[in-house]
Amino acid sequence: MKKNSSSIRSLVAISICIPFFTGCANVTTGTGGTAVTGAAAGGASAGANADLERCDKTLGTLAVDDGREANWYHSFGSATSITTIEPLIRLAVQQSNCFVLTSIGNARTDSRLSRITDMQRNSGEYRAGSKQQKGQRVAADYYMEPQIIIDNDSTGKVGAAIGGAFNPLVGALAGALETKVSVVTLSLFDIRSSVQISISEGSSTANNYGAALGGFGGGAGGALGGFSRTPAGKATVAAFFDAYNGMVRALKHYEAQKVEGGLGRGGALKVN
Repeated sequence: MKKNSSSIRSLVAISICIPFFTGCANVTTGTGGTAVTGAAAGGASAGANADLERCDKTLGTLAVDDGREANWYHSFGSATSITTIEPLIRLAVQQSNCFVLTSIGNARTDSRLSRITDMQRNSGEYRAGSKQQKGQRVAADYYMEPQIIIDNDSTGKVGAAIGGAFNPLVGALAGALETKVSVVTLSLFDIRSSVQISISEGSSTANNYGAALGGFGGGAGGALGGFSRTPAGKATVAAFFDAYNGMVRALKHYEAQKVEGGLGRGGALKVN
């Protein structure tokens, strides 16, 4: 009887374990994203954030700086595990229909496209009529520069006394929960004149969940430590989303600044 009972328990264990190797794990797509969601194709978009500002008319072509040469780029990536913010800015911009995007601004992408173009045009291996002649690239009218001003600065920890009044464990967890803020700017320049057209600020906050997980002990904090980076990175993406929305709202009421006598000709502030 004991042997049969043991065999039954083994079979139960096997029947429980097998689903994990036969596709029974629950995998969900479309979750864990940022404030910038969905897709874009030309002037059409799918699944865009409902709060994204949009333009009825496209304003021109745009180059977006990839940030790789900025002084904030590497330290921000190390702290948040965010490898780049440029594609998400590009996604929001194209979904908004405010600009047509070019590869210029991303040195790696532009270099690769140039290499492919050169190979197709000059290798002699491609069919005649493939239309790889010079003069087909579209110039950018405007240049957008993202900047992180405040990189996930701490705004203080939640008071442990609030949770501790009800449960010591909750109090310890609340005491470790830290709120951080990201403040960013987006600048828009006219490329031909180098004049700044628009600038906007955006901000967002995130909770440092990784620090809070430490309230459950080293095991839980170590196993789930990735959460300490994800919220802060997502907050910065949300801050850029906020900045872009503000810029679009301002551009909808854009008026070119005028200087008597013309731009770059001495200005109105005379010096004796």
